[in-house]
Amino acid sequence: MAVDGSGRVHLLGSVQLLHPEEQSFDQMLDGWRNQQLSRNLKFDTIDQRIRYVRRFVDHVNEFPWHWTPAHVEEYFGDLRSIRHVSHSTLRAHQSALRHFTSYVANPDYGWDRVCEERFGTHPAQVFYEWNTSTHVQEFEGRPSKRAYTKEELQRLFDHADDEVQVIEASGKKGWQAAYRDAVMLKMAYSYGLRFNELRHLQTVDFATNPHARKFGKFGVCKVRFGKSRKASPPKPRSVLTVFDWTAGVLEDWLANGRGTRHTLDLFPSERGGLIVESTLLRRLRRYLDELGMPADGLDLHSLRRSYATHLLEAGWDPRFVQYQMGHEYASTTGIYQFVSDDFRSTTLRASLDRTMDQALGKQSGGQR
Repeated sequence: MAVDGSGRVHLLGSVQLLHPEEQSFDQMLDGWRNQQLSRNLKFDTIDQRIRYVRRFVDHVNEFPWHWTPAHVEEYFGDLRSIRHVSHSTLRAHQSALRHFTSYVANPDYGWDRVCEERFGTHPAQVFYEWNTSTHVQEFEGRPSKRAYTKEELQRLFDHADDEVQVIEASGKKGWQAAYRDAVMLKMAYSYGLRFNELRHLQTVDFATNPHARKFGKFGVCKVRFGKSRKASPPKPRSVLTVFDWTAGVLEDWLANGRGTRHTLDLFPSERGGLIVESTLLRRLRRYLDELGMPADGLDLHSLRRSYATHLLEAGWDPRFVQYQMGHEYASTTGIYQFVSDDFRSTTLRASLDRTMDQALGKQSGGQR
């Protein structure tokens, strides 16, 4: 038996398999992988989906041609009640398994004939609307996640800078890594970047903004690895510099921190590769713990949330913020509009004061 490039199975002969169940399952996954590759899906996406399928098989202890709706409900009931997975993670599991089952149950791929011949049964679709989660709203993030306040950001950045000085003064190694991470945290906030966008920045990704020459050669940040749409390459965008301190931080990092390394990467790791998220996240969590900040509601992505929130609080046009964030729809930017209670209270107070002034003005006019 062989699987072609489009995922179709072909019986080549009557060779007896030593482990027909395991071998058939592995060949199903190979065929499904080919089908997804032909759809231009990312390798990471494909590998993650295959892991979801293997976990399901390990849990229910049944191969796909024996799956039933009861297996679906048992497995995802355990994920929710025992592992407490998030809504988005649960739906990602179900989506992957639904796509896989649709593939093996489709007669065009021939797995029904193979399984009937080998096991006396065939795979069928067991993931339906009535036993899986539906995507009913755009935002499914955890309610505890929020933006940093301006005071929290200042404390965090100051603490990161202090850490660099402490390590350097002690004569120990690691001050450059601490310096790099401090600058990365600041740039994530300064441009509202996702981590993958941040880690891929290079020294050539900055340019002068002719309408804001005060930022020098750091007036525009060219993001080349923006979040891609399904089965599409990364979406590039240009983010304009808005904070006065951004250019100075980058200039100092290039002159005194990054050094003359033989790479274009703006934030190279100690070994010369790209920084992995866990490296920066560990340091951030340690800093938050040392500062007594709630780590359950604050993370790396909170820097991006803070960027949108603070620009909106400062009166920047929502359309401008949308373009800066790289959102196709304004409703997506609206998800990040977690303006602070102080800002809302001030806005309400100003509106009430205007209303009161107008009422008093009319009253005074009436008396005259």
